[in-house]
Amino acid sequence: MNKLIIEALREDLGRGDVTTEAIVHPTATGKAIIIAKQEAIVAGVGVVTQVFKTVDRKLVVNPHKQDGDTVSVGDVVLELQGRVSSILKGERVALNFLSRLSGIATLTRKFVDKVAGTGVKILDTRKTIPGWRELDKYAVRVGGGYNHRMGLYDAILIKDNHIKVAGGIKPAVERVIKKWGNRYFIEIEVENLDQLREALDTPVDRIMLDNMSVDEIREAVKLNNRRKELEVSGGVNLDNIREIAETGVDYISIGAITHSAPAADFSLEIE
Repeated sequence: MNKLIIEALREDLGRGDVTTEAIVHPTATGKAIIIAKQEAIVAGVGVVTQVFKTVDRKLVVNPHKQDGDTVSVGDVVLELQGRVSSILKGERVALNFLSRLSGIATLTRKFVDKVAGTGVKILDTRKTIPGWRELDKYAVRVGGGYNHRMGLYDAILIKDNHIKVAGGIKPAVERVIKKWGNRYFIEIEVENLDQLREALDTPVDRIMLDNMSVDEIREAVKLNNRRKELEVSGGVNLDNIREIAETGVDYISIGAITHSAPAADFSLEIE
């Protein structure tokens, strides 16, 4: 987080805020508030606090909301007091962090609410902004979702290209077991029911049903008969997720909650 904040401030400030330096006296003090301009799930209050403290450690930051809170139009998220020039220098960077993370949390919560009562868990993917993964995935958790693997290093996911290179599902799994034993959680991606049948006879922990129709997913659930964890991925949206969840799968992973979440709208106002 700190590295991102420093880089974001360097990118925005460059040699200095030439507008503020021309208009605002360097010793002028005042108050400001950050308000919500839409209904949203707040995420990133701690990041916003750190942005302003990085700009000026003497700024007083008083959060009114915590991550995970629901806000409506006009709600005060955070209050600031101190040098006006410092507040203005941190304004855009702080709002960028708050808007993106809250946007992810808000969209995640919409998907979570859609599957309420089914027992299905909503997962994210690795489709994140480079460098932002930990924050993006944190925002997913704030929204009520769960994290899939963090990267290529903490779990095994055998995908279509791995299967092609290995010459099939069983050879791919055998190579993984030979190399790593039971050191890592193992998941394999299948694209049809024939591949599913083959994967069910391997010692994997979870099977991902990739871009299958709802009818195919229902049949997959029957074939599986609770032997393996089942995850659905691909083609999932707010309109069809409930129907997918009711088939009896365990997880649904959605890249859109991080790569296509609309930024939530917040504003900073000098009082």
